[in-house]
Amino acid sequence: SLPLCEKYGVRGYPTIKYGPVDDMKDYQGGRSFEDLKKFAAENLGPTCGPGEHIDLCDAETKARIEVYVKMSAGKLEGKIRKAQKDFEVEVPIMKKVFAHLSKAEGKSDL
Repeated sequence: SLPLCEKYGVRGYPTIKYGPVDDMKDYQGGRSFEDLKKFAAENLGPTCGPGEHIDLCDAETKARIEVYVKMSAGKLEGKIRKAQKDFEVEVPIMKKVFAHLSKAEGKSDL
């Protein structure tokens, strides 16, 4: 779909992307079976996450995942909606206020 292609920067065929959904990277290697097989063997595999790959997480991430796993799907969905709202609505407002305050104080760090 066009919106999905735009979201991930796909402009033509064939485009190969890899990585977690929130951090997709462009594949820049060769296109032969051997090139792809070698890349997959060296770069792809399990990543930190709940379930069988929790041991791949650092202690802080593991602790956060364990908190979320104990929640109901509904409660977690609510937290996700709130976080998205904070990011999409609150953060831009905070940045504007920060810029205003920094200008008034004669400095800017963002």
